[in-house]
Amino acid sequence: MKTLKPFSAAVFDLDGTLLNSLGVWKEVDNAFLTKRGIPVPPDYQTAISSMSMRETADYTIARFSLPDTPDDLIAEWLDMAKTAYATTVDIKPYAKEYLQKLHRGGIPLAVATSSAEELFLPALERNGVKDLFSTFVTTGQVGRGKNFPDVYLEAARRLGVSPDQCAVFEDVLAAIKVARQAGFYTVAVQDGYSPEEEPLRGSADEYITSYEELS
Repeated sequence: MKTLKPFSAAVFDLDGTLLNSLGVWKEVDNAFLTKRGIPVPPDYQTAISSMSMRETADYTIARFSLPDTPDDLIAEWLDMAKTAYATTVDIKPYAKEYLQKLHRGGIPLAVATSSAEELFLPALERNGVKDLFSTFVTTGQVGRGKNFPDVYLEAARRLGVSPDQCAVFEDVLAAIKVARQAGFYTVAVQDGYSPEEEPLRGSADEYITSYEELS
């Protein structure tokens, strides 16, 4: 079992970190671009991994010269993903047990995500962990994606702790780097859809392949 440095609060990303949902977004991206006759570039998902939905929409429109508005794209993506989040997206193995362990120990928990509440709240409810969290912060609420620390800083503020007292659990390299630079204790979580294992190991304070290491 891996022993983490003590912390007073914890902030969790969702997609790829707590939820096995990145496959959903890969399918959404493929279907969305294929519908428009555009092959999916191999770097597309990595390019958007730390962006908010609004930033992703702006980037996608600019990159592929699409006539759509950002609101059109976001609505289409949410509609495509909604059923999967409500019915099939599961929590990662041992993640529920670890969240329960932290909650029992009096560690307040927050979510910091680029996803939309209408997607992730049903998934967290169905997986039995929604009530373990004190607050949910989205990049849409803070106005910038995870290339900036805003979403983690706001989560820590709501939990009543400073960054140096707070752990951030993430699966995206850019997000880990930003959170660590902002003073958070960072735990990188392996995800099967991420090609960044070695850079993550080198950039985070800790690296886990499964929550079983912590439960």
